[in-house]
Amino acid sequence: MRRNRLIARVIRLIPAAALMGAGAPGGTVLFAGGAWAAIDRGSSCEALSRSVRVAIRGKAQPMASFAFTPDHRRWGELHVQLSREARPGASVMLRIGGQPFLLAGRGGSAWSTGTGQEQAIQAAVRQGGVMRAEARDPAGRRFADAYPLDGAPTAIDSAAARCALRGAGKIG
Repeated sequence: MRRNRLIARVIRLIPAAALMGAGAPGGTVLFAGGAWAAIDRGSSCEALSRSVRVAIRGKAQPMASFAFTPDHRRWGELHVQLSREARPGASVMLRIGGQPFLLAGRGGSAWSTGTGQEQAIQAAVRQGGVMRAEARDPAGRRFADAYPLDGAPTAIDSAAARCALRGAGKIG
């Protein structure tokens, strides 16, 4: 029984990149630790994780990612792939610790709304704990996708640093 709990815990903590095979062709894993990974996709760098809840076959896997581009057009933009479609017009709330953040949602996705919010979200992530994306589905039922934050600060820093170097012309 104890061994089964240990195995379940290890599987849960395997970083997203290992579970997704680095996500995209040509992606380079920069960091994988805790529940997060940083991936260089060439035109962008991402810090990403999958939700604690694993999607059933045929359903979208809930994911959260912070994106960075060398031209700084996206610098820490948060994107959340929800486990269900959100009800049209419904709010998508991100909660980190006791802090709520209202995200811009459409269908099964939600995004941060600008630089100030992105910086505040990243600061909250650095405090640790759990990040939860919450919404209502088209039938009005509440749902939430949880993301452990262990490894998130290092993944964010790795993705940002790589794209900063690429933008400065130090990496091809």
